[in-house]
Amino acid sequence: MAKVHVTTTINGEPEEFLCEPHQSMLDALRGPLGLTGSKEGCGTGDCGACSITLDGRLVCSCLMLAVEAEGKKIGTIEGLAQGDHLHPLQQKFLEWGALQCGICTPGVLVAAKALLEKNPDPTETEVRFWLAGNLCRCTGYDKIVRAVLETAADMRRAA
Repeated sequence: MAKVHVTTTINGEPEEFLCEPHQSMLDALRGPLGLTGSKEGCGTGDCGACSITLDGRLVCSCLMLAVEAEGKKIGTIEGLAQGDHLHPLQQKFLEWGALQCGICTPGVLVAAKALLEKNPDPTETEVRFWLAGNLCRCTGYDKIVRAVLETAADMRRAA
């Protein structure tokens, strides 16, 4: 089967890669693109560890074909920090200890950022609902939720 040439934008940078027609976006990210932050937790779209944004919409990269990235804008965990400057969500996750093994953390951070871009003043219920697709086996979700709520408050104050 012939490989497909894909031209896309990832984390604000133009990218081109070759992929098999049946290859998932997660496999393309972790393989030819060398972006290993997104994790495969389940391969069935149930855990959220592979969450990315596609034209601003939160998606599981394990369920998306890489060829679907053609002409689209993708955001991954690698795009959160700006050089050595952590995104406010990343900083709050560290301060709150809202991570343990790290498998779910990239997907949770991408999902939380997508939430705050859509709703800069979420309630606790809205945060919990938005992050319901991201499973964590190591933490209670409370520290994650608190970190997201505190980040939202800090970002509103800074605006």
